Amino acid sequence: QVQLVESGGGVVQAGGSLRLSCAASGSILRIDAMGWYRQAPGKQRELVAGITSDSSTNYAVSVKGRFTISRDNAKKTVYLEMNSLKPEDTAVYYCNADIVATTFLFRPRDPRNYWGQGTQVTVSS
Repeated sequence: QVQLVESGGGVVQAGGSLRLSCAASGSILRIDAMGWYRQAPGKQRELVAGITSDSSTNYAVSVKGRFTISRDNAKKTVYLEMNSLKPEDTAVYYCNADIVATTFLFRPRDPRNYWGQGTQVTVSS
């Protein structure tokens, strides 16, 4: 059973920083692209940042220069360093990953997209 578990959310004042982590667990053969999305109340979920298996990155225009995505393949973990936070960054942040899991006979399953449960980030003005 593959799971993505986020941590690191919380309440911070405008201008502050937070670091989110997302660890994948389970019978995993390979993790391809990973990313962070967010959803604010009344708004659609949006991509914040993505990172490929060879660490190429892309960012939403609204966070470019303030947020940094990275990954540790050995730990099966993706990070989101968030600096100069603004009240408009307030949202539930979700981890996302394309994962190839294995069967109990260690044979690869078809690639699947997985979501974490989300972690709340609140930026006060």
